Amino acid sequence: MRVKEYLKKYFVTAMGAMAQGLFATLLIGTIIKTIGQQAGIDFLIDIAGYASSATGMAIGVAIAIALKADMLVILSSAVVGAMGNAIGAVINGGLITSWAVSAKGGSEGVFYSAGPAGAFFAVIIACEVAKLVSKKTKIDILVTPIVTLLVGFGASFVLCPMISYIMFYLGVFISTATTFQPIIMGIVVSAVVGMILTLPISSAAICAMIFSQTALEVAIANGTQEGFLLAGGAAAVGCCAQMVGFAFCSFKENGVGGLVSQGIGTSMLQMGNICKNPAIWIPPTLASMITGPLSTMVFKLKCTGVSAGMGTCGFVGPIGIVADTGNNAMMWIGLLLLCFVLPAVLSVIFTIILKKFGWIKHGDMTLEESNSGKKSVFLRNMVKKREV
Repeated sequence: MRVKEYLKKYFVTAMGAMAQGLFATLLIGTIIKTIGQQAGIDFLIDIAGYASSATGMAIGVAIAIALKADMLVILSSAVVGAMGNAIGAVINGGLITSWAVSAKGGSEGVFYSAGPAGAFFAVIIACEVAKLVSKKTKIDILVTPIVTLLVGFGASFVLCPMISYIMFYLGVFISTATTFQPIIMGIVVSAVVGMILTLPISSAAICAMIFSQTALEVAIANGTQEGFLLAGGAAAVGCCAQMVGFAFCSFKENGVGGLVSQGIGTSMLQMGNICKNPAIWIPPTLASMITGPLSTMVFKLKCTGVSAGMGTCGFVGPIGIVADTGNNAMMWIGLLLLCFVLPAVLSVIFTIILKKFGWIKHGDMTLEESNSGKKSVFLRNMVKKREV
């Protein structure tokens, strides 16, 4: 198998499956929790807690299924996912003081779990090794789970503290940089995360790692909580700019079906067209570079976790912004402008300008299904493949 195929297998297929695991637990939990808090319904908040607690297990199962593992490997991967998600390190003074722990346990410093990133790598390693022994012995029901769990624990023990350390400093950098340079970081975070959403990798999974609850706790301890939350908000509006931007830029080519499939589905549908003409990526990206700093400097929109990488997919990004920013008039104005109105208007304007220069031509953003008169792009692509 070539390197390209390995990269596709693990960082497209497996990461896409990981994002679905996040969607079914942490993301849905966030939505339900927000509804419960706003409506004052306690049992919804309880359900959200159970959903969030199953995040690691869902990631494990999702990745194992994506890697075409056997049933025993899949079920055992649930445990490995839980381990990888929970295990981390205690960091004090920039150094790891407790290795491979799942709770602070009295050590001074900040406990930082590897989270979804830890689960991702631990499950891949455990699953691939377990597939080598699965159904190879007469006592498979014992051998396969034991191998999966032992390898999974070994991978978690070795990798999770290092992943925790990397994610710790990445979170510190983003929160600190945004605190002191909100304009520049608003531009950078919004553009980069938005482009990741359009690429065939999971922006939701990446944001779940970077803007995790643990990272927020570290930012609070460092006094950079505001910068951390504002960076998450910039990421969310950057994703919205890509989805809404492409939806409206390509409306003449794709009609209502394309508007819906990209606007509340995924801008990844344009990836094939981007490969043919990269210039079509310029309008929504420029729009995100405008809405990002407006978010950090003017409207102060905030977002955390997986919601920061979802954009308008199922309106999850805006829901996350409501949950983390709070219900006030300025938030609602900013939400409507930065997540919907400005991405649409700016992207169309930039597209018109580039068409006048000949960089973009009519038909460059036509979706394949639209050419054949099939408008149900969103539903079919969500069934076939989508990293949330």
